[in-house]
Amino acid sequence: MKFLRTYLTLFLILLFSMCLSKENVYLIAGQGSDYRIFKNLTIDTSRFDVHYLSWITPEKKETMTSFARKMAAQIDTTQPFSIVGVSLGGMVACEMKRFLNPKKVIIISSAKTRKELPGQYKFQKYVPLNKITPKKLIKRSVLFLQPRVEKDRKLEDATCDSMLNDKDPVFLKRTINLIVNWESISVDSTIVHIHGNNDNTIPIKNVDCNYIIKNGSHMMTLTKPKEISIILNNEL
Repeated sequence: MKFLRTYLTLFLILLFSMCLSKENVYLIAGQGSDYRIFKNLTIDTSRFDVHYLSWITPEKKETMTSFARKMAAQIDTTQPFSIVGVSLGGMVACEMKRFLNPKKVIIISSAKTRKELPGQYKFQKYVPLNKITPKKLIKRSVLFLQPRVEKDRKLEDATCDSMLNDKDPVFLKRTINLIVNWESISVDSTIVHIHGNNDNTIPIKNVDCNYIIKNGSHMMTLTKPKEISIILNNEL
């Protein structure tokens, strides 16, 4: 009887601890952003521990795969986890899915393969304008173009400007090279893809997605947080 009580007590403690444990969710920002891109999302913190991956600067001529492996060093793979990536962060998350074992990968305003990228990236693979463009000019171009291409960013101008101003021009130049030379062509059907129908950076016409956010732009993680939060909490 004493043994049975001890066993039952241990079982209840284990069951209670399992109920209290939370799943790790790793968020990867876009090329021109950082953890602040997620600031308006509401992820259920009673169920999830949220972690933000920090960008590192790729080496010259680095591939998306090798870059993803370096970024993955920030993930604790000894515990169950999921990955959410925005734009470039989504592409990196797709690569991580090839060699890690996340419970789920969710990408937002991104591409699962190079087939979903817009024409300018495919064009630059053969006419590498990004290689001959000075890195400071690339940064100035992004600062100039983003407000004009994704107009709803005006709802979060201060945040968007601050994130871009904080970007290292070397990082921007080398990550363009990552995208231009991304070799991925096979689609993993388990990846959940959320995309906006007003995304002018990665137009939806190129994309096969699971969820379409009406009037969602490339900045919709900031500007359409309620719709995206509902999807994330249901999918995770």
